[in-house]
Amino acid sequence: MTLATEPPELFEPTLAAAQRSLAAVRPADYARSRNHLEGRVTRLSPYLTHGFLGLRDVVQHLSMRHGLGLQDKLLQELGWRAFFQQVWRHEGKGILQSQHPGPLPDRAYAPALPADLREGRTDVPVIDQAVRTLYATGYLHNHARMWLASYTVHLRKVHWRAGADWMVAHLLDGDLASNHLSWQWVAGTGSSKPYLFNADNVAKYAPAAWHSPGTVIDASYDKLDALARQPRDLGPEPGEFVGVAEPALFSELPAGGFSQADARAVAAQDVWLIHPWALGPVPEGRLPVAVCDADWHARWPWSAARWQFVTARMQALTPVRWFGTAASLLAALKAVRSVQGWHNPHLSAAWSDLALATPPLAFAEPTPRCRSFSAYWSRVQILSPSSSIQGDLFHE
Repeated sequence: MTLATEPPELFEPTLAAAQRSLAAVRPADYARSRNHLEGRVTRLSPYLTHGFLGLRDVVQHLSMRHGLGLQDKLLQELGWRAFFQQVWRHEGKGILQSQHPGPLPDRAYAPALPADLREGRTDVPVIDQAVRTLYATGYLHNHARMWLASYTVHLRKVHWRAGADWMVAHLLDGDLASNHLSWQWVAGTGSSKPYLFNADNVAKYAPAAWHSPGTVIDASYDKLDALARQPRDLGPEPGEFVGVAEPALFSELPAGGFSQADARAVAAQDVWLIHPWALGPVPEGRLPVAVCDADWHARWPWSAARWQFVTARMQALTPVRWFGTAASLLAALKAVRSVQGWHNPHLSAAWSDLALATPPLAFAEPTPRCRSFSAYWSRVQILSPSSSIQGDLFHE
């Protein structure tokens, strides 16, 4: 299989690009404009999801360089990522199920997205623009993600899980905890009430092409809340509209550059394991080995753009790159003298025998599972700066 798609220019798959994005962060500009689609957001999320940068390292860098504290909006937003990871550690696969009932029973929602939504032809401009942007760039501003999720669940009556599975496959920063728990927050199955938005909200924060007067979202919040609690699908808008094709999803790597696992290539070596969620610098003195688990990707396929983003970084890190089932990869790794690397909850349970290191937490946080972000945030602290085994942020 050959994929011609190049990584979107918005996110270059290099450590240098991740470092430039971090260096360019202006917390005051972020706090002032972050809700606007054209605001000064950090664009760090793909680099955090795929481990180019560690969340703790980023938090400490911003805290030291800009003097940020827990009251600052940027650290609070990074705190949401840490909170979702805490929920994932406690709930495991439970994050893929409704945490509690939403406005309607789960059975009231459709199990799949309608074609008009997938193809960006609802004729609700904010929704169609969001779908097109997602497909074209592999990225969406957080406000646009919330609008798209809210419309999908509360007006089109699609189960949040169907929407979350669809979106995570196309996002370069698709993280199961952040994505699926955010959809639950919008759906009202992971929060105290559903998230709703209207045309006035879009007009306030989005460019003119996104504005949606006269559509189903051009209503009061009271009316939208009532609509969210009745089971009728409210779209698409009347008429015939031209959409866009949804990019294909792939459960296999692009052709070339990867091979089957080969124990002979790593026999008696001290290995540093690279996987799609651990693409940071490699410690000296270890053989870097990149792996992609075919079993995982059979369940969670990716767009060509995301495959390109991940594999380009792997190719820059090591010539030893394997694609195969977890069993075949782990069998080959039995030949090594030792293996180290970073654990990540995206890895299946089959990888637990390797005893990979758990990345340091971004914050000193409570041990019990917190039921809300506010409860979590009221109990965290910024950790004192310390050396990380991940190494200096600004050296490869």
